[in-house]
Amino acid sequence: MSVSLASEFGVRRLLVAAGQAPSVLNTQPWRFRVARGECVEVLTDPDRRLRASDPRGRSQYVSCGAALFNLRLAVRTAGRRPMVWLLPSPEEPGLLAAVRPAGTSPVPVEYRELYDLIPVRRTSRHPFADRVLPRAVLAELRQAASREGAGLVFLDRHGTTDILDYAVMAEDELGHDHDYRAELAAWTMPGARHDGMPSYVHGPHGLRDPAPVRDFGRQDGKARFEERPQLAVLTTMGDRPIDWLRAGQALQRVLLVAARHGVSASFLNQPLDLRDMRGRRDPHHHRGHAQMIIRFGYGPDLPRSPRRPATELETA
Repeated sequence: MSVSLASEFGVRRLLVAAGQAPSVLNTQPWRFRVARGECVEVLTDPDRRLRASDPRGRSQYVSCGAALFNLRLAVRTAGRRPMVWLLPSPEEPGLLAAVRPAGTSPVPVEYRELYDLIPVRRTSRHPFADRVLPRAVLAELRQAASREGAGLVFLDRHGTTDILDYAVMAEDELGHDHDYRAELAAWTMPGARHDGMPSYVHGPHGLRDPAPVRDFGRQDGKARFEERPQLAVLTTMGDRPIDWLRAGQALQRVLLVAARHGVSASFLNQPLDLRDMRGRRDPHHHRGHAQMIIRFGYGPDLPRSPRRPATELETA
């Protein structure tokens, strides 16, 4: 079925797919605009910007990049080729990208499989099994990132220990920042919002420190996490807004490929939040600029975080 921007159904299909992307604290900081009936534009939603923890807008751009990848995938699986422009209008800073459905083309099986996994993918902050990801899966995840112009660096035991220590130190420093705490509470406190992060997605506290998950201060119960977390750093060669958009697209492709293999993921981005808030450049990696810290593993099936209805996502 070919996508049509002239029909309400065609536009809704695209927006539903885009709106199911992962985002920092489930802020879903995106909007979409159908321009001249020819293309879909991706814009930031300024009301959902994390101004304390994301002063540069990096995390918002990464989130919008993930939505852009889903939008591209929805166009591709409708039998059209997505023509994409990144940051097409410097005069309108909130406009991040434009996607125009071009000529028809057969849909590869790979794209159909990834599209079908969009509603299946979850962020899991629960314990993972003590089971190592096969080398073939690691290779596919690295390849998924590289296809979007990013790198995925899997850490050895020493690197994992360092990152976990960084995360604990960053979380402790961030805990003393009043604005950061208030912003975190606004998106994680029960009853604060109809979306955000409800308590059922927070996961438990770890029985031992450092736990390989973010502590929102509201987790219920305690649990034993895996002995050797499998961590990776998503990197880009540059650290500009266009690189952040590429990182988001790479992130979503990686997460969907992981879901195809039954692999769950969560994030340990406290060191990156602190870096952005304090204007620091640590932690860094010689292979590029760190944009996401990802934990991979085999976790339980979980309910998904709430999503904004597609009718809220389109703007004039």
